[in-house]
Amino acid sequence: MEIRSAKFEVSAVRANPNGLGDFGQIAFVGRSNVGKSSLINMLTKQGKLCKTSSTPGRTRLINYFLINDNLYFVDLPGYGYAKASKSEVDGWQSMIEPYLIENESLKCVCMLVDSRIEPTAQDKQMLKFLNYYRIPFVIIATKCDKFGKSQIKPQMQKLANYLGVGKDNVLPSSSETGYGRLEILQKFDQFLE
Repeated sequence: MEIRSAKFEVSAVRANPNGLGDFGQIAFVGRSNVGKSSLINMLTKQGKLCKTSSTPGRTRLINYFLINDNLYFVDLPGYGYAKASKSEVDGWQSMIEPYLIENESLKCVCMLVDSRIEPTAQDKQMLKFLNYYRIPFVIIATKCDKFGKSQIKPQMQKLANYLGVGKDNVLPSSSETGYGRLEILQKFDQFLE
């Protein structure tokens, strides 16, 4: 997949708001502060397409970005943000679950995990959810620039073991250096065929 154009389209509180074209969607999900917005910026090579913040929990809506005028990247609110109130967490869940379950345009979910730490209980719960509903997914390990090159492969294997998936289902990435960009975009091609 080659990204030729990318632009912000709309923020919404529910899946597929009016006015969206009938295009496929690739969604990005993960705990707060895992780097979803930064990854979308890196993939599109547009540093300011997605708003990023050093404060976790800033993405509160479903954000749609039109890619190549025929596909959407969808940035979903992060989960596991400790400072969010119970009503905020419930609100995010009521947005995310229907989006994932009832969305015929959804081609793939990118579940992001921080490569430096063991996946959280919420990460494992999300993976169980995706498997239960048979939603196609790929796991993207962010912040791999924190490792030396020889450490990345063993770390991906460790993450795969934690999550109970094959190591080919965990793709390393770094929004800082662009590491993994081509491999991720090639993986998207498999879901879009």
